[in-house]
Amino acid sequence: MSPASLSRRLLLAVVLSASVAACDVFEGRQGVTAYADDSTITNSIRARYLEDPMVHFGEVGVTTLNGNVRLTGRVNSERERQRAAQIAREVKGVRAVNNEIAVR
Repeated sequence: MSPASLSRRLLLAVVLSASVAACDVFEGRQGVTAYADDSTITNSIRARYLEDPMVHFGEVGVTTLNGNVRLTGRVNSERERQRAAQIAREVKGVRAVNNEIAVR
């Protein structure tokens, strides 16, 4: 995959997640600073998925609320599922990972 293609995918993921996550600020579930921290966590995890040959970026959803990460989606193997959670746990600021990824 070319660097330009990776950049476009990451930009699209950021734009799509920002509009959904902003609801937490407007609904009073978290402050602007926490929202920014959570966005950084989410984007860091997604960037690491792009770099990892085992995790298929487009197959795993990542949401973060107050440092708690929720992983969703469907992957091809238990090994890929576990690797996605491991990557998420290694990101600075992550308090917990709820791995709801299903194996096909």
